[in-house]
Amino acid sequence: MNRARLAAPLLIALLTACSILPKAETPKIYTLPAAPGARPATATPVPWALRIAAPSAPRSLDNVRIAVVPASNQLTVYAGARWSDTSTNLFRDRLADAFRDSGRIAALSTDESNLGADFELGGSLAAFQAEYATGKPEVVIRYDAVLAATRKHQIVGSRRFEVHEPVDGKDVPQVVEAFGRAMDKVSREVVGWTFETGSASR
Repeated sequence: MNRARLAAPLLIALLTACSILPKAETPKIYTLPAAPGARPATATPVPWALRIAAPSAPRSLDNVRIAVVPASNQLTVYAGARWSDTSTNLFRDRLADAFRDSGRIAALSTDESNLGADFELGGSLAAFQAEYATGKPEVVIRYDAVLAATRKHQIVGSRRFEVHEPVDGKDVPQVVEAFGRAMDKVSREVVGWTFETGSASR
């Protein structure tokens, strides 16, 4: 009888504790938005094949979290928000879409398929984040591109691409939209440089 009297308050306490535990948050998953591709009417195809590799990146960036730098030398992430894939894979796939939209290359692949190609476009992603350097958020993408001739195992060109895109607000959806605009700009510059550099090396 005494045991029953002691057990009842303990059971009530346990049930009460369970009811106040925070529920697991379901993160919102975001894709990288893109502007509709505009294929140039006078696009001249190139006669070579290109493979696009996902760039290397620090572990703090090479994941599905949306990175933000709220102050100097601080790197954190937006709570409750995720990319649909790692930032490096999103970056690679967006570049591949930009090359397809150019209408200038038919022999295009990525490192996922590991098919043969005349050139491989790779490099490193040094920044893929929102920053508050001036008190207002802006998206920063910094990509150190390397174009290599695969058969010769030789680098034919390298260049740094950097874009700063203002965010129209401070909410995560607005930050994601700015990532899309910044990626569109980087993609256009990388595509133009790659065609110029690859063709010149041949």
